[in-house]
Amino acid sequence: MKYLLLIYGNQEKWSSIPAEEWPEALAKQAAFNEKYRETGELLGAYGLADAAAAQLVLRKDGAPAVTDGPYLETKEYIASFWLLDCESEKRAQEIAADMPWADVEPVELWPILHEAAPDL
Repeated sequence: MKYLLLIYGNQEKWSSIPAEEWPEALAKQAAFNEKYRETGELLGAYGLADAAAAQLVLRKDGAPAVTDGPYLETKEYIASFWLLDCESEKRAQEIAADMPWADVEPVELWPILHEAAPDL
């Protein structure tokens, strides 16, 4: 079954991390990604651009109508996401809990519906 992991952030949060700590932070995340790529459970890991770069797209008269986004009123936004393929929900929870900094910041875990159990 496939699962989506999400973490949230904002420019203020990223700016609060001292520059000298970034290499270690990035190395921890790279190690996490590699660990689960090797098991075959991580299908992809993607960081998103700052919310200022997001756009909303509607269709008007058959053509794209684009406005600035994102479509939310919050201080934090989706910063990165990971796509997992796990044997069970419990295993997906274990991987989410192994995410660097999961002891201080929550990681959202979402089942992917088209492959979810019928009771979701």
